[in-house]
Amino acid sequence: QVQLVESGGGLVQAGGSMRLSCAFSGRTFIRYHMAWFRQAPGKEREFVASIDWSGRRINYSASLKGRFTISRDNAKNTVSLQMGSLENEDTSVYYCAARETGDQTYGSWGQGTQVTVSS
Repeated sequence: QVQLVESGGGLVQAGGSMRLSCAFSGRTFIRYHMAWFRQAPGKEREFVASIDWSGRRINYSASLKGRFTISRDNAKNTVSLQMGSLENEDTSVYYCAARETGDQTYGSWGQGTQVTVSS
């Protein structure tokens, strides 16, 4: 089964940057599309960004206004999220998710990593 382990969260000042990483194991990485979601306290989980198996098709939540960049390294089985110009509203638990090609939903999730933006 797929295992996903996020890393890189923590405390950052507003306006700063942070990079999250997700290590994938258990299956063949290039068979999976990857995504980042986040969930703030008291709110529903929301989509942040996704990247297809090849790295060529990328989608972002419009609310991010171009501040985040998703990427993947198929040689290292990792997916990353580079976050810039962080705002208090970006404070959330960030989750890495995997969707096997041909599936409609993300069936594998990491445990999440906390990102806290302070003003």
